[in-house]
Amino acid sequence: MTPDIPGSTRTRVPGTDGVELSVAVLGSGPALVLLHGFPQTSLMWRLVAPALAADRTVICPDLRGYGASDAPGATGPDTYSARTMAADVVAAARALGHERFALAGHDRGALVAVRAGLDSPDAVTHLCSLDVLPTLDSWDILSGVRASVAWHLYLMAQPPGLPEAMITATADAFFGSFLDGWGREGLFPADVRAEYLRASRERVRSIVADYRASAGVDLEHDAADRAAGRRLTMPVTVLQQDWGAALGFDAAALWRAWAPDLDHRTVAAGHFMAEEAPDVVVGALRDLLAR
Repeated sequence: MTPDIPGSTRTRVPGTDGVELSVAVLGSGPALVLLHGFPQTSLMWRLVAPALAADRTVICPDLRGYGASDAPGATGPDTYSARTMAADVVAAARALGHERFALAGHDRGALVAVRAGLDSPDAVTHLCSLDVLPTLDSWDILSGVRASVAWHLYLMAQPPGLPEAMITATADAFFGSFLDGWGREGLFPADVRAEYLRASRERVRSIVADYRASAGVDLEHDAADRAAGRRLTMPVTVLQQDWGAALGFDAAALWRAWAPDLDHRTVAAGHFMAEEAPDVVVGALRDLLAR
């Protein structure tokens, strides 16, 4: 039996351009949308969403191209851009009856959340990012040997063909290396780890397209916003490992340039903090929603 978020009902809702998203919904009240990261699905919120559903409608989509959501075959420059994925999320929330909602994302989902906050500030009331920098800043801080920590970004930024073939040939080893390397030993129950690997194995082409957009059109969108002075106008909370100390940058300062109303927290948990330290994440989200 495929694992899912306890207490949730899974449904399919329209995003944009005819794409449908697989969404887990639980609870009632004002909406909170939770976006997953790589190489995962909405299942990553299974330890967080039930606690927050006590007084919220919690909506956990699989992003387009991930999990059980549609994965369009036509991969133009915008097909898997953060802007398009963000528009999917806004459309899905509206389809479920929520014109305004709080939004949190981990890893890839956090980049989509930031884009939604910049593009749809009237829809996003609060925003939380887990363990990532905005796209433009991520590329700016990677240089020399320290860029090796993000080797997968460079692989998936290459033109279509070779990255997909290489990853498909070693899919479980490729995706498993991130689950094992970024998480403490034994973090994922066997059925959860198997589900992440299965879901990723079946979505290699669209996952690569998502990452390729981060080295192209997503950078263009971020650069345009920075040049225009656009910022996140809602309260923002960021939870991160202490990557700044390791790689030599001030993470809080980078985030503050995008988010004047910022609560930046360095946490002891690893990258998969929603699963390693769910109480920390739940507490931070409750604090954010009270602002």
